[in-house]
Amino acid sequence: MIEIKTGADTVTTPVIDASVHIFFGSNKDLRKNFMHEPFRSRGFPDYEMDWYGAPGGEYAKGTKGPDGQYPGSDVEVAAKHLFTDRGVDVAVLHPMTRGVMPDRHLGTAIAAAHNEMMVRRWLEHDTFGDRFRGTIRINPDDITGALREIDKYKDHPRVVQIGIPLQSRELYGKPQFWPLWEAAQDAGLPVATHIEVGAGIGFAPTPSGRTRTYEQYHGFMSLNYLYHLMNMIAEGVFERYDGLKFVFGDGAGDSLTPFMWRMDCFGRPHLEQTPWAPKMPSDYLPGHVHFVQGPFDGPGDVDYAGEWFSFTNKDDMTMFGSSYPHWNMTELTVPRAYSAEQREKYCWRNAAELYGIEIPAASGLVTQ
Repeated sequence: MIEIKTGADTVTTPVIDASVHIFFGSNKDLRKNFMHEPFRSRGFPDYEMDWYGAPGGEYAKGTKGPDGQYPGSDVEVAAKHLFTDRGVDVAVLHPMTRGVMPDRHLGTAIAAAHNEMMVRRWLEHDTFGDRFRGTIRINPDDITGALREIDKYKDHPRVVQIGIPLQSRELYGKPQFWPLWEAAQDAGLPVATHIEVGAGIGFAPTPSGRTRTYEQYHGFMSLNYLYHLMNMIAEGVFERYDGLKFVFGDGAGDSLTPFMWRMDCFGRPHLEQTPWAPKMPSDYLPGHVHFVQGPFDGPGDVDYAGEWFSFTNKDDMTMFGSSYPHWNMTELTVPRAYSAEQREKYCWRNAAELYGIEIPAASGLVTQ
């Protein structure tokens, strides 16, 4: 739990961090300990092989392991930062893989290695395992391999989510992905899409090509979440799979409202083109769509922040995520204009309900 300033008072609230990224300690660690031939000796990008690097470095200082292992790879170091220093009660882990591989079988092998690592080292850790929840990674380009990974881990008590890369070569509403959404619904697991590290063979971050700087990339890339979302609505995915829950894991919630207003305006009058999605587009958001948001999203600590947060029911969809151990990981801050209910939903309640996490009811305690 942490203390948050709300005007003159200080409020104690539980915290679920819905976006904690974990890595292998090194390439050697991945290849030697978790991969087998014919994939162990294959070439694939390192985590740092991407087009855009943050100017000050991709990861926060102090997040490497004690022997210089890759940031976010040491359980003890991460646990201290999250649970002791930052007051997090439960952390939802999202392993970072290497982007889209040309060889779908290699991509699945890399995802499988990350899943095994997460379960063995983090979810089943003797000391901290009960405070972690996990996202199993699957490769959407290999439906058979992806279904195999879902079946392998769907009943693990600390696995709460399925993870896919944002940099898909097709929009996720397309029928080739429907077996994955059906399997996720049947397993009772949300699906989270997140910007991937490692370039792979992903398309440019904008429909008009590549941006010039990291700042442009970081600002524009989140729009791809909305392209996926609007396509899924138009293709009737949430009508077809009423139990499917989709998490957009690294922003875009701040852009949701104007895009949905526009889709309601232009989409509903053309129902004859999409009879399989008969509702207003925005009606498919509740119960299906969630966003992970950090302090960089939205208008900030302004008087209208609470009103803005309520537009399109974003306050029912949005969860806090720190993006640990990336450079932009920040302390949890909540705009003072949020109501007590909005604060609870953002800090922990939305995530607790989505992932089935039990949190002691200790929110709202005021300290002097």
